[in-house]
Amino acid sequence: MMLKAAPRAVIYYLSEHPAIVGFRWSHAQSWGATWSFLFSSIASYLFLSVFLYFSLSLLFRRRQIPLGPLPAVHSLSMSLISATIFAGILLSAAAEISDTRWFWRRSKTPLQWLLCFPLGTRPSGRVFFWSYVYYLSRFLHMLRTLLRILRHRRLSFFHLLSNSISALASFLWLEFSQSFQVLAILFATLVYAAVYGYRFWTAIGLRGACFPFVLSCQIVLLACNVACHVAVFFLHFFLKGGCNGIGAWVFNSILNLALLMLSLNFYVRMHVHKRRRKVRDVTVTVATALS
Repeated sequence: MMLKAAPRAVIYYLSEHPAIVGFRWSHAQSWGATWSFLFSSIASYLFLSVFLYFSLSLLFRRRQIPLGPLPAVHSLSMSLISATIFAGILLSAAAEISDTRWFWRRSKTPLQWLLCFPLGTRPSGRVFFWSYVYYLSRFLHMLRTLLRILRHRRLSFFHLLSNSISALASFLWLEFSQSFQVLAILFATLVYAAVYGYRFWTAIGLRGACFPFVLSCQIVLLACNVACHVAVFFLHFFLKGGCNGIGAWVFNSILNLALLMLSLNFYVRMHVHKRRRKVRDVTVTVATALS
């Protein structure tokens, strides 16, 4: 009986709870749901990161700042939160399709609904509740930048821009009931759960993978997002009805394209730097041996 009751309880608290079913994105009722909050939070994040970086550079110089278990705790928390959001929006999407499919049975398939919300869709109900939770989790995700600065005293423009764009994009999903957000959140939270779980694994001293695990996950996420963006484009412009929130989708596509160019540049430079460092180390070793 307990084994049978457990899945029912999980389904209830992840997709059937009244707070989830009755959720409605509102500037007045939802915390953090205003443009002023969004831009002030991003500005505070950027200012605090830059201020912390230069302050530590002046005060501590080469001294390490011990953080203890804080990075591992943050990674574990983000992994669990991401896994919860993934399970919640997966169950909620299934429930929404089951409840409303008869409205659009002749015009859409479940996959088309996941990619392309019907025109007039409002930001309310199960999937938008988990979209809201995902939006709030972006601010917890930003804490990793501060931990990175405290631990390594390195500040990356790419990470600052990436986290800022992620918060802005998730806000636009809710504000304009943007299509494609369900699959985007499913892909992102699945990858984040794996990446942060791996970071927790290595943070507690266990052996890491023999290949660039984090980079591989990011490449898979990027490929899935590109494929879905192409699908949304064809569904909106070549099928009848159109997709809801297409203006926000276009803006998000431009942001993602800019982020893609920056990420490619970032990883190419990082790879070139590693190759140069290896060549330099080999050269020093050979010179030392010959001398």
